[in-house]
Amino acid sequence: QPRALSAAALPPHLSLLAGELPDAAGGSQRLSDPPGSAWIGMGKAACRKSPGQLESPSFFLPALFLLLLFFCSHGKELPGQISSQCKILRCNSEYVAATLNLRGSGRTAAYCNALRSYSHCTRKTARTCRGDLAFHSAVHGIEDLMIQNNCSKEGPTSPPRPRPPAPNHQGFESLDICDYEKSFLYKHGQPPSYQHCAAFGDPHIRTFHDDFHTCRVEGSWPLLDNDYLFVQATSAPVAKGSNATVTSKLTIIFKNMKECIDQKVYQAEIGNLPAAFEDGSVNGGESPGRHVEIRAQYIGTTIAVRQAGRQLSFSIRAAEEVASAFTEEQDLQLCVGGCPRSQRISRSECCSRSRGAAEEARALCKEMLPVEDVYFQSCVFDVVTSGDANFTMAAHGALEDARVFLPDAEKLHIFQAGAGCPHASPSFLLLLLLAACLWVLQSHF
Repeated sequence: QPRALSAAALPPHLSLLAGELPDAAGGSQRLSDPPGSAWIGMGKAACRKSPGQLESPSFFLPALFLLLLFFCSHGKELPGQISSQCKILRCNSEYVAATLNLRGSGRTAAYCNALRSYSHCTRKTARTCRGDLAFHSAVHGIEDLMIQNNCSKEGPTSPPRPRPPAPNHQGFESLDICDYEKSFLYKHGQPPSYQHCAAFGDPHIRTFHDDFHTCRVEGSWPLLDNDYLFVQATSAPVAKGSNATVTSKLTIIFKNMKECIDQKVYQAEIGNLPAAFEDGSVNGGESPGRHVEIRAQYIGTTIAVRQAGRQLSFSIRAAEEVASAFTEEQDLQLCVGGCPRSQRISRSECCSRSRGAAEEARALCKEMLPVEDVYFQSCVFDVVTSGDANFTMAAHGALEDARVFLPDAEKLHIFQAGAGCPHASPSFLLLLLLAACLWVLQSHF
């Protein structure tokens, strides 16, 4: 089983991918609402007071408060209103909301709770409200009301009003920004399309467009270079003096996307496939092995890195929109354009060296790859050129990744006529034997 580096299990800035985005609006949305919108209802609430309440002496001061607050909330600047930072209107709003619908025998206790909350709110905003007439009127009025209603200064307060949900201008919650599939589905009404690329063995490249090349690349070459990802493969000779090369190092950079992640770097070398990014962030995969899988939900991408013998292989399933997000300057990408023509080699070259070795390689590869497609041909080529039977695992692993990553199963196998070592059939061997016999007869007669 692979060790998985799941974005959801990485540090907090990556946990946004699991939908733990903080509320960007916080509590500021309430404060940014037009002040007048909260007060239009206050006058109506006063009109709903019953005649019995109007006869109560304790009602006249609250009525005076309401008149003052109504005046302030409509933007009428009173003398002494000097601080735009003063939040007295918010305190007024919460007090009115807490007292509008008080009914029943517990009205007095609830009213005292509201007054204590009102007092607490004014104390919190006192520094920014110095010189504000509405603020000072509210402070003195609260004191008078608490005396009239026999309310103690210490005691329970009213529960805060539930905060209204932040306006949803995009029609979906902000956490969907870091869930590529959900975001794409909302924008386009259909799921995204995906593409697959792989690099394995000598190396062999399967491009996003299902072209297949065997390359003579040595040194560092970019597999991907777009707005979201940079992947570089470093190749070295499979053995000293050998023309065959293998991928010995992979560097994968997830570029900064401020809504979801900071830049992340993953680096693998032969003999070292860490289950962690370079900054130490990990997802504790417990099973040991030579297969690491990285899931980047925020760009709809999954990457698999394998080691088979003394070589590394790379496979990716990327959203089409992500794979194509690059400029003309980023034209050298083996996953997009394949190997440059000057670096391509024919897999049939291996057959001219040793037909016996090719037949042995065919037998080994046939056990792992029964279908004689490009993966089979690559396997034979790698085993013949390297002499290492472990290369059968490289081709087999690449085929299994393609089986999982390819959106269209019918494109799993690619067939290229004449690209591999031709099989020495029995009829061909019989023809050779017959020719040898004729040559022997001619030499004797």
